[in-house]
Amino acid sequence: MTLKVALIGYGFMGATHSVGWRQAPRMFDLPVDVEMSVVVGRNADAVAAAAQKWGWTESATDWREVIARDDVDIVDIVTPGDSHAEIAIAALEAGKHVLVEKPLANTVDEAEAMADAAARAAERGIRSMVGFTYRRVPAVTFLRDLIAQGVVGTVQQVRAAYRQDWLVDPAMPLAWRLQKEHAGSGALGDIGAHIIDMTQFATGLNVEAISGTIDTIVKERPLLGAGSGLTGIAAEGFGEVTVDDVAIFTGRLSNGALVSFEATRFATGRKNALTIEVSGDKGALAFDLEDLNSLQFYDRTAPDDRQGFTKILVTEAQHPYVGAWWPAGHMLGYEHGFSHQVVDLVTAIAEGTDPHPSFAEGLSVQRVLDAVERSSDNESAWVRIAAPVTTTIGR
Repeated sequence: MTLKVALIGYGFMGATHSVGWRQAPRMFDLPVDVEMSVVVGRNADAVAAAAQKWGWTESATDWREVIARDDVDIVDIVTPGDSHAEIAIAALEAGKHVLVEKPLANTVDEAEAMADAAARAAERGIRSMVGFTYRRVPAVTFLRDLIAQGVVGTVQQVRAAYRQDWLVDPAMPLAWRLQKEHAGSGALGDIGAHIIDMTQFATGLNVEAISGTIDTIVKERPLLGAGSGLTGIAAEGFGEVTVDDVAIFTGRLSNGALVSFEATRFATGRKNALTIEVSGDKGALAFDLEDLNSLQFYDRTAPDDRQGFTKILVTEAQHPYVGAWWPAGHMLGYEHGFSHQVVDLVTAIAEGTDPHPSFAEGLSVQRVLDAVERSSDNESAWVRIAAPVTTTIGR
């Protein structure tokens, strides 16, 4: 059996997903073969170049024609959020398994429609998954496993942040990620979605209420081509930034514990600093994406003269996913999570099980994102979140 894959989109996330599809069959013993059949984009020359660079058999410019093909089994969607719902629902209805980059959609209504379509498709054996890839960093999966084993005891508090600085320069041009009609939201949806999902995944608890504030620090930016050094786009002047630059919010978890969240593109000096620290009555665990091969562990049950955070190097063959790669101590990187994502999706399809995170789990994150915006619009009032979905991971 061979699963033939179509990738819709070919930019930054298209490159990362392409690496995942190339590497997974070579490093892991997958239950079925995988073929990188076709990559789709609107610019024929650019998508053809991407196909050649990343190893796709062919390229195309019409996603509707591609998902109608009998020789496509999986549709992997890495386009901006405003097209996720249309493409994913059409692909599911066409009988294709679907992987969608996070966040699931731009609105709760879109996410609900996608989750409904996924549920209907599942009845026909069609699988779907959301690309919250940081779940599959071995240290994050191991952190989740340790919490499930009870090493921190009862979760009492969580601190989660995702900090970047790529928008600090006001001369950074207006891109689609800064336009609500394309991106849905800014730092909140782009990187805040990751820390919401990671918190729910790691703890096994749901965010049930939110109080938050979002802000746009630089409200206008140069249009592409207007003094930006970019060519090929004729534009002048400035355009309005219609999404947030920073989101700071507090959540109440389903066990009553509080969690603090920060998502910002204005953390000067922070390039890709995703961190989470889970504190319990028996200990604590902490992860930092900028040191992604390790965890910090504090064991409160240890003798007083041996207490303190210790570093666990997550590179042993016994750790999640690691055994397929290099000898102990040889580090993994950002791109490896995309291979692990492919492994879990393909394995679930072959075994006839539903992969995680599901569209329902993606919907649960979307509801938290929506609650943050509504809270910010209402002077940071607490907003309760409907229909929480328990999160897990298929392994």
